[in-house]
Amino acid sequence: MSEAHNAEIAEQHTAKVIGVSIAAAVGGFLFGFDSSVINGAVNSIQDTFELSFLVNGFAVAVALLGCAVGAWFAGRLADSWGRKRVMLLGSALFIISAIGTAYTQTLWDLLLWRILGGLGIGIASVIAPAYISEIAPARYRGALASMQQLAITLGIFAALLSDTLLQNQAGGPEKDLWWGLDAWRWMFLVGVIPAVIYGLLALSIPESPRYLVGRNRDEEAARILQEVTGEPNPLERVKEIRLTVKRERNSSLADIRGPSFGLHPLVWVGIWLAIFQQFVGINAIFYYSTTLWQSVGFSTDDAFTTSVITSAINVGMTFVAILFVDRIGRRVLLLWGSVGMFIGLVMACVAFTQAVTTVVDGEPKTSLADPWGPLALVGANLFVVAFAATWGPVMWVMLGEMFPNRIRGVALGVCTAFNWVANFIISMLFPQMSKVVGLGWIYGFFAFCAAASYFFVRFKVRETKGMELEDMDAMADSELSALQSKYAAKSARAK
Repeated sequence: MSEAHNAEIAEQHTAKVIGVSIAAAVGGFLFGFDSSVINGAVNSIQDTFELSFLVNGFAVAVALLGCAVGAWFAGRLADSWGRKRVMLLGSALFIISAIGTAYTQTLWDLLLWRILGGLGIGIASVIAPAYISEIAPARYRGALASMQQLAITLGIFAALLSDTLLQNQAGGPEKDLWWGLDAWRWMFLVGVIPAVIYGLLALSIPESPRYLVGRNRDEEAARILQEVTGEPNPLERVKEIRLTVKRERNSSLADIRGPSFGLHPLVWVGIWLAIFQQFVGINAIFYYSTTLWQSVGFSTDDAFTTSVITSAINVGMTFVAILFVDRIGRRVLLLWGSVGMFIGLVMACVAFTQAVTTVVDGEPKTSLADPWGPLALVGANLFVVAFAATWGPVMWVMLGEMFPNRIRGVALGVCTAFNWVANFIISMLFPQMSKVVGLGWIYGFFAFCAAASYFFVRFKVRETKGMELEDMDAMADSELSALQSKYAAKSARAK
């Protein structure tokens, strides 16, 4: 067989892997869309239901509690039902949430629909990176896993763009648009379209080979490995997977226990990666950017437009991560990202401390005079550039591949749940704290977390570039044995 023919076959398999990865990553699109679409509706919800800043923040953030629950159970559901069926469940939850939120009449049913949507987001946040990491070859698994974050950023962009177009069409988010529905209600309803597409794509992709091996469907798993990834020795690969699947079977929270404050040390690394990704404040921008820019003097139209531009930057810079994550590695990108985020956040922090509040017609009006307004914009967008090119996608890549196979499902669910809880804390408190202590202090806290994330990565995170998932077991066991020996030696000395 000629080299040209072999190259053609390799390209075909690469195209297939990319195709199924894109289909799975549509869940990430819904993740980004559903979590950010509320950006344009925040003020309208507050006015419609006459909410305080704290309750309004809770109405925005309550979906994240659903996310945490969905993420917690998604791994175990995927092991029982299969990855495809859980994707279909996520699609159904998205559809129900979009329709319910659009027609909500009270605060209580709004919270219900937001929680259901959150369950769908939580499921998508776990299943997509897990599925992609399981079906993608190691040599470009990082780039393919980064598609999850690219899809999230595209979802954020689509949500903010559709919010802007709908409010422009209606003349304001609280104005009637079509069928007697306000524009802010249509912002949620359009989410039905990508949710249906996600469900249809989930039906079209193959099941994860690891799930099939766990169900003793070895021939089907081998066929998928050969047809989709181009695995030259699919039956041998199935045997390797079976060895790890046996160790994974019946995994539970007890399996992630260890000598490091009760948990396996790698699980703590994953938890802190997940927490830092949120505590740098990225979703204070993507959930509240329209309200944020209005609060410092931007007009409604300018605030919506600025939010769209920021989300477009977010999309563009995610391609940087996809291009470099498998070339220069995960750890280097995280370190550079921490530095870039810190600089941008410090700039925004300094700018927001210069905000001036005056009373106009009996109403307090806040503004940022030159050069502080442009400095805040540049700082916020530099932060988004650094986050989107590094921590945004790379954190998900790391969580999808850093754990030994026997605990990966449980550990991924736990770390993702922590990510959503951290997101909930920031999202719920941001509106209230911005009024109590001011944006300068809040962005100062975000900058401190960015600085802390640099030192955490430098001393605690190891590189996983180019490693097969099955290779993680030996490295993790070696690290755990070394840590156990260290604790045993300390105990012996204490005695």
